[in-house]
Amino acid sequence: MKSPKASKQLMEMLNEAIAREIQVSVQYMWQHVQMTGVKGFAVKGEFKKIAISEMKHAEEIAERLVYLGGAPTTKPEPIRVGNTLKEMIQIDKKDEEGAIAMYRKIILLARKEGDEVTEKLFKEILADEEEHHDTFAGLLEDL
Repeated sequence: MKSPKASKQLMEMLNEAIAREIQVSVQYMWQHVQMTGVKGFAVKGEFKKIAISEMKHAEEIAERLVYLGGAPTTKPEPIRVGNTLKEMIQIDKKDEEGAIAMYRKIILLARKEGDEVTEKLFKEILADEEEHHDTFAGLLEDL
């Protein structure tokens, strides 16, 4: 059986998603290791947990892209660590908002192309991204 074919647009969007996932996985891990102070200590484990989740997303998307006949990128989007805890969380919240918007577009395109597996994968990842966004939004409330 042949692998299904995806449009060039969908393949490009999957690579954009991979670049974004690589970016935030490194970004959140670097923030984790640079956390200082009482407030930083209180949240650093959450940054590490989310960083690992994002790397798993990159892997899942890359596996799907290869199955569809593409080659995954190794280049992340620009990594922005920030200087203070508040700045870090603001950057991260915004990045999650961008991912949510992008993944909704991928879901719609995959549905339009009849690619149920990609649609399902991104629905699952979208749920994680919304949870990450909620975490960062909640952390900002006390800063």
